[in-house]
Amino acid sequence: MSRTLFSADFCAPRGLGNRHVQTLLPRLRRLPPLARETEIINLPDGDFVELAWALPAPTRADAPIFLLFHGLEGSFDSPYARELMRMASEMGWRAVLMHFRGCGQAPNRLARAYHSGDTADAYWVIGQLALRYPRAIKVAAGVSLGGNMLLKLVAEQGGDGLDLAGAIAISAPLDLAASADALNRGFSRVYQRHLLHALKRKVTTKLAAGPLPIALSARQLAGLETFWAYDNAVTAPLHGFQSASDYYRRASAGRLLGDIELPTLILHAADDPFMPADLFSRLPAPGDAVRLEIAHQGGHVGFVESRQGRLGSWLARRVAWQLECWAQHLAPHRTLATGP
Repeated sequence: MSRTLFSADFCAPRGLGNRHVQTLLPRLRRLPPLARETEIINLPDGDFVELAWALPAPTRADAPIFLLFHGLEGSFDSPYARELMRMASEMGWRAVLMHFRGCGQAPNRLARAYHSGDTADAYWVIGQLALRYPRAIKVAAGVSLGGNMLLKLVAEQGGDGLDLAGAIAISAPLDLAASADALNRGFSRVYQRHLLHALKRKVTTKLAAGPLPIALSARQLAGLETFWAYDNAVTAPLHGFQSASDYYRRASAGRLLGDIELPTLILHAADDPFMPADLFSRLPAPGDAVRLEIAHQGGHVGFVESRQGRLGSWLARRVAWQLECWAQHLAPHRTLATGP
């Protein structure tokens, strides 16, 4: 085993180890209650993103900050987001989720949307947090699409280009072309169909409001049945890529793993149905700043475990432990929560 690759200690409950069961199970569990405050952050190009701040918020200006980036068509109400945000809030962190453009409570202003390699908005938000809370420790986490975006951003900015103490990527599709292929096979087509339905619904609304800079009718949009087709016809031309292949190549963070200098944790399940089983053998070895933990089971952003006879989120426990480690290392006088 390399210096950066470790076996995750996740263990699926008996009878709940199937990768699709793990992927779908979080959606069947009751979401923990969590109040929020919504803030609009205006962007340099005239558009905006919505921040969801978990309540109650810490009163100290130097309270550590946990910034979360959701997955494709995710939001504050995604099961993983609610679990992670509540966990961080209960630890005494100032927890905030950045909704990608159009994923909050209101549609975004511009014709464009968001994509897996779009790092500019996250960079802007991190910069605003740095100005607002200069003395606070900040850790960013990204789930699925948000994880790929975050790793790409961290690699691009180097070890000191961001006001972050660390980064965490969960179930990140680091080879977008391979993920598009995986989602077009077997039962995984169910996930593809669900996600494409949500994406196409938003584009349909924009088409009804006025012309978009893409040569596509509503009928043609409805006929796009794979991510390859959708990204080739919508994502690529809408965001300046030549094709789906060009988009996947340039937006995938996997090729940049060796360039990451910021302390980074990557959590992944070998049975993730959104990705090929040999994902990391296709990618360059991570740099020494990266700790890669791979579980045998867990599905896509699943990792549902059983503790004391109750189902719970291993992800929340593992991320809590990581936050505690980084916080104690950087500010040993602070007392936060205990690890798993």
